[in-house]
Amino acid sequence: MLNKNLIATAMIALALAWPYAASAQALIDGQVTKVDESAGKITLKHGPIKKFDMDDGMTMVFRAADPAMLKAVKAGDKVKFDADKVNGQFTVTKIQKVK
Repeated sequence: MLNKNLIATAMIALALAWPYAASAQALIDGQVTKVDESAGKITLKHGPIKKFDMDDGMTMVFRAADPAMLKAVKAGDKVKFDADKVNGQFTVTKIQKVK
C-alpha cells in the first residue's frame, strides 16, 4: 500500500512540475538589436523557434507582453526569451539577459 501511495504522489508531483520544466527548456537564444519602448516593441536576432515552425534563425520585431520588460535590456544584450502569438502578433512573454 505504501508503494502505491508513493508512486501516486510522485506522479502527481511530476504532472504539476511538467509545464514549468517544459517552459524553462523552451527559452530561445537571442540578441537584442533594437528596443523601441514608445511602441512597446523589441527587435531580436534569434535562433530557431520550433513552436512557430521556424527552423532557421532570423531577425524579427516582437511586441512586448509587458512594456516594462523592455527597460531591462538594451541593443547588444544577449538574451533568452519566450514568445507566443497574441492576437496574431509575435509577442515576447519572458526575457532575461545572459552573461
